[in-house]
Formats: sequence, structure tokens, C-alpha cells
Amino acid sequence: MEFIIFLSKIDKEIIELIKKANYSIEENAPLCLIDKRFIGFHKKVEKSIVICTNNAKKISNYRKIKKNNNDNHKTKLYIRRGLRHEATHMAQSCNNNKTTGIIENLDQKIHKNKLKALYSSVRISGNLEKEIEAYVMEDKPRKVKEAIKKYCL
Repeated sequence: MEFIIFLSKIDKEIIELIKKANYSIEENAPLCLIDKRFIGFHKKVEKSIVICTNNAKKISNYRKIKKNNNDNHKTKLYIRRGLRHEATHMAQSCNNNKTTGIIENLDQKIHKNKLKALYSSVRISGNLEKEIEAYVMEDKPRKVKEAIKKYCL
């Protein structure tokens, strides 16, 4: 799976927890073709997380030939956030389909730059609270690990 090369050490730990919770991980599944703006999906019934690496690369203007180490910084960021976002949905699913409550006052913590993406996600999931939590948790990998351990293992 190509997306692994973009992950940090803590994100690789999240992958291990996902697998330990008997979830699978797919890359560039047909679901990714719904809209190129989506980086990932949580397939609750199938117990699977989908990472749309090709979408992340298109959105971030990925360059195969790097001039310096920061050329593909945005690609790394999108894929890491996508993994954490979907792993948060996994933890919510393990918590009887409710928010995890790992972070308090969520609505005050969502960054305004994520609002457009938030509303696109809500159109698919239909649940504003769970999406807010997932968007906030994208930047908090330790909290994602905590949620998975608390609710899925």
C-alpha cells in the first residue's frame, strides 16, 4: 500500500491498532471515485477503512521527483489527516455509533478552514457531531489512539 510511505511513526501505530481491532484497510477503492475531494471513508458494515491515496496526490499536487524533502508535505498531511479522521469514525462505531467524548467543547475547536470539508462530509454521513469530532481529531493522533484503545480493543 502506497499511502504507508506518507505516514509518521504514530500514524503507523494507529494502523496497527486498526488491524488489532479486526478492521481492514483498503487503498484507492471504487468508493474513492465518488468525488476527488475525499481522502478516506469508513465502511462500518465491512469493518474497513479506505484511504484514497490517488485523490490526496491530485489535491496536493504530488510530485514524483522531489526537489527537496518538503515538496510533498501537503500529500503527507492529507493522507495522515484522512487516516486519523476515518480511525475516529471507527472508534465512534465501536462506541455504539456515538462520539467518543475524548475531546471536550468540540464545536469551539474546529478550524474555520475545515468547515467546507465538514459540510461535504455531513452530506454523506448525516451526522454533524461525529464529523466535527473526526475533523478535530485529524490533528490529534494521540487522541485517536486513545479513542481506539478505549472503545475498540
